[in-house]
Amino acid sequence: MTRQTLMFTGDINLMNVADPAQPFARVSATLGTANLRFGNLECCLYQPASQRSLGDEGFYAAPAAGRALQLAGFDAVGNANNVNYGAEAIRSSLTELRALGIPSTGAGLNRAEARAPVIVEKNGLRYGFLQRTSVYWPTNHEAGEHSAGVAALRGHTAYQLPLHKTRVEMPPANRPGVPPIVVTWTDPKYLAEYLAEIRALREQVDVLVASQHWGLHEEVLDYMTEIAHAVIDAGADVVIGHGPHYSLPVELYKGKPVFYGLGSFSFHTGHGGRKHGDWVGMLARVDMDGRDCKRAAFEFVRHNDANETVICDLAAEQAMLDALRARSTAFATAIDIEGNQAVLRSK
Repeated sequence: MTRQTLMFTGDINLMNVADPAQPFARVSATLGTANLRFGNLECCLYQPASQRSLGDEGFYAAPAAGRALQLAGFDAVGNANNVNYGAEAIRSSLTELRALGIPSTGAGLNRAEARAPVIVEKNGLRYGFLQRTSVYWPTNHEAGEHSAGVAALRGHTAYQLPLHKTRVEMPPANRPGVPPIVVTWTDPKYLAEYLAEIRALREQVDVLVASQHWGLHEEVLDYMTEIAHAVIDAGADVVIGHGPHYSLPVELYKGKPVFYGLGSFSFHTGHGGRKHGDWVGMLARVDMDGRDCKRAAFEFVRHNDANETVICDLAAEQAMLDALRARSTAFATAIDIEGNQAVLRSK
């Protein structure tokens, strides 16, 4: 088969974008070297009828800003996440994406539509995408049988008293104030349904990408690894994660790349209308030969004051690179350097 290059981005929020040519102007040439591009759309393309309170759920960008995705060449986006909120907002966003010719997965006017995959045909190959969010609001956010919403993959949390010494630095439990161990896992019913959909999509496509909105700060929680490994076992070829806005560790699991957190790709305005922090994100690049991953790599990106995404000089991000290297060793994965790219390698 013909060797193909796929590129994946983290969170894209187009709020306060006045000129759709601006956000990706400085990365469009890099994106253009890929055969296929996919990212997480962290906003709805929707203009509310009246002014909203800053504390309201949902990130709403002017519909015209969506053209930025088209100009950057995105072939598909995922919109299962915690800010794609509100029936009218989701309906508007889906309408705008269809008008732009950009298919999406992860949100819909009902449960079946939200959970439906995207299949993109390019260069004689069929690429399949599914997206789920484990971070969503408890009220009217998950798509229902007849109601708009996002495709959810529910997770659970428990707090365990550390009666046994699990880490060197953990004090014994006979000391008042010892913090609990946080335990997370995926809801068995939700996971079983998702894996069945992965297996069904596997029969229809040449390359299958599972996109997950999850996470908390800079940790890779147990449920995230549980999902990543389960979807690969069920047939996924690539797993990309997003949501915490931090760059998280990487893994090669059974030769398949897992990017636990690609961070922010274009994110000018955050919750409460505040300017987003200068967090470094990742632009992932996966070279495929059929289903075989020949090479998985990433470059660091940042977002400047002009509301532009820029590729970072890897040499200037040594602290972040060192941190990712150290944390990725827990997943038996090393990171080598080739030019300005960080390349994943099994240890």
